[in-house]
Amino acid sequence: MFVQNRPRTMAGAALKTLALIYHQTVHGLRGKHRNAVIGLLLTIAQSSVMIMAFVVMYWVFGVRSSPLRGDFLLFIMSGILLFMMFNMAVGAVAGAGKSTSAMLKHGPLNTAISMCAAALGALYNNMLSALVLLGLYHTLWMPLNLENWRGSLAVMIFAWFSGCTVGLILLSITSWLPEIGPMLTRIVRRVNMIASGKMFVANMLPGFLLRAFDWNPLFHLIDQNRGFVFINYTPHNSNLSYPFYLTVTLLMIGLMAEFVTRNMMSLSYMAGR
Repeated sequence: MFVQNRPRTMAGAALKTLALIYHQTVHGLRGKHRNAVIGLLLTIAQSSVMIMAFVVMYWVFGVRSSPLRGDFLLFIMSGILLFMMFNMAVGAVAGAGKSTSAMLKHGPLNTAISMCAAALGALYNNMLSALVLLGLYHTLWMPLNLENWRGSLAVMIFAWFSGCTVGLILLSITSWLPEIGPMLTRIVRRVNMIASGKMFVANMLPGFLLRAFDWNPLFHLIDQNRGFVFINYTPHNSNLSYPFYLTVTLLMIGLMAEFVTRNMMSLSYMAGR
């Protein structure tokens, strides 16, 4: 994995980079648990517990039917699965490894490979978890009826990519402020518990309350996802252009910050402090 010979062609360099990303992704997936299947089951269990918790909470509040014309549990899952995808992507990339990490001092390995591996690991775990949960729901409870499953899948991948760009910003902050970065990561993930809007429908929010949520790209993505899932719902208070432009902006800022960090940081940078 850390052989120092350099490939002489662009194709060889690309294949070597892909091989490094693959091995690093497998290493990251097996780092949480030696058995990859059990690691996947833990992700499924985490999503299932959150779905059941929201179902119970709605029942306690006396809400026993979907705010939309459709399946109540599908309404819950359409928000929870995107929330899990976004939040886990943020945590995975933000914790992918600082530029001063000892592992990244090996020649072929760099921060780009580490970030790509962490992001792909989060995508793999959450996508398989979502497919297993939806498959079990379709088999054991009732047949799924998604209006546009391709659009819903695209929005889910969009949520993953958007979470990766937020994690990239937080990773750059962590390299310079090791105490502040992890704290900001926890704050972002906790705030999304409410600010993502997975518990309510954007079309039903009054104007003064809508302003408290429409700054969040995940709020727009969850609402747009419900427009793809339910045939009787058309989002009016959200769009895909705002998350797209914000994600591209965060990506550019994060890449520039990571470039500056990688060139300026060293093992002795903090020695004088």
